[in-house]
Amino acid sequence: MDRKLEEWQSILKKYGQEHLLNHFETLDQKHQKDLLDQIERIDFELIQGLYNRTKKTEKYEKDQITPMEYLDKSKLYDDYKHYENIGKKAIREGKLAAVTMAGGQGTRLGHNGPKGTYDIGLGSHKSLFELLSDHLKEEGKKQDVTIPWFIMTSRENNVATIEFFEKNKYFGYQKDKNIFFFIQGELPMIDTEGKILIGENGLIKQAADGHGGIYEALVKNEMTKKMKEIGVEWVFIGGVDNCLAKMVDPVLMGIAIDKGVSVACKSVVKANPQEKVGVFCRRNGKPSVIEYSEITEDMAEARDENGELLYGESHILCNLFSVSAVEKMGSDSLPYHVAYKKATYIDKDGNLVVPDSPNAYKFEAFLFDAFGEVDDMAVLRVKREEEFAPVKNADSAGVDCPKTARELYKKFHQLD
Repeated sequence: MDRKLEEWQSILKKYGQEHLLNHFETLDQKHQKDLLDQIERIDFELIQGLYNRTKKTEKYEKDQITPMEYLDKSKLYDDYKHYENIGKKAIREGKLAAVTMAGGQGTRLGHNGPKGTYDIGLGSHKSLFELLSDHLKEEGKKQDVTIPWFIMTSRENNVATIEFFEKNKYFGYQKDKNIFFFIQGELPMIDTEGKILIGENGLIKQAADGHGGIYEALVKNEMTKKMKEIGVEWVFIGGVDNCLAKMVDPVLMGIAIDKGVSVACKSVVKANPQEKVGVFCRRNGKPSVIEYSEITEDMAEARDENGELLYGESHILCNLFSVSAVEKMGSDSLPYHVAYKKATYIDKDGNLVVPDSPNAYKFEAFLFDAFGEVDDMAVLRVKREEEFAPVKNADSAGVDCPKTARELYKKFHQLD
């Protein structure tokens, strides 16, 4: 331990992060080991580079943004059965798996625990996890196959998530046979001087690396290897908070296979031109998602000859990928975006600092930043009321909250 400590003291000094070991001697043996393990995993060159970027005004070259073509699921007519049959065949052959991103906590909902364990208030009192598992089992039964389920947790909620599944007998799944858990990547949070923060427990304060970390996490945790071992060629990736997510969709899968693309995504029409959502587009000819903050008012209002918004296909985090595409995207880190957040931490004198305004940077990657890596992709417009009922906010917000999700779920499933 002493030799290892000396080695890290030297490295930390090189990067101006010596404070990470200021209170090392006050920690018990387990926490000392945990802290050194954390330090060992940090790419200090990366952190230094990310900090330097926070001090610069990004200068972007003028990208050429053009609308993204799409298929409307409700207007496929004769093609619907064609795509559906192709997808059903692949699903029956065991080529599809589902990935649920479930690394978040239910804090904003007033829930103490992993977000996936949250009860949205249905009469059945089923959690988000159980609602998603119901869909997977129901659709799998139709095709006489079990859809393998991969669940991405975080270091913060991994133990609690697995305990929840154990308590519920994995909702009929079998651990390590057709349900698998893996942990999302993290990056240290830093202050405005570039110093890595120490949390209340004496360990480095880290934050999840965003939903864009899904590719790297799948590869590093050998989940893509596992998928190929069990014959999976396609994987649907979605968030845990959409209780109407249609993860098993033969039509979407059939479109991807028929058109020879490695990525197929679902969209819903923007509620209005000014809705603050990312929308599909082509950026310099490549598939992309443009954030609402990047769209000019003229672009937001622009319509085609049929009166449809030119930039109206919202990205709803419902995406189908070939496993080979995931491996390609996960071979290297995506660019990180910076967010300025409030973070409680221990200062160099050992005092607990609880800020009342943002004081720290966190870094996260966005899943759609990888879309430009593929030659082409398909976008399928679906109905919001049938496939998009997110639970992101408390009921007081009035939108994307338990109440709205519950109403959409009950209406879709014709529940009283």
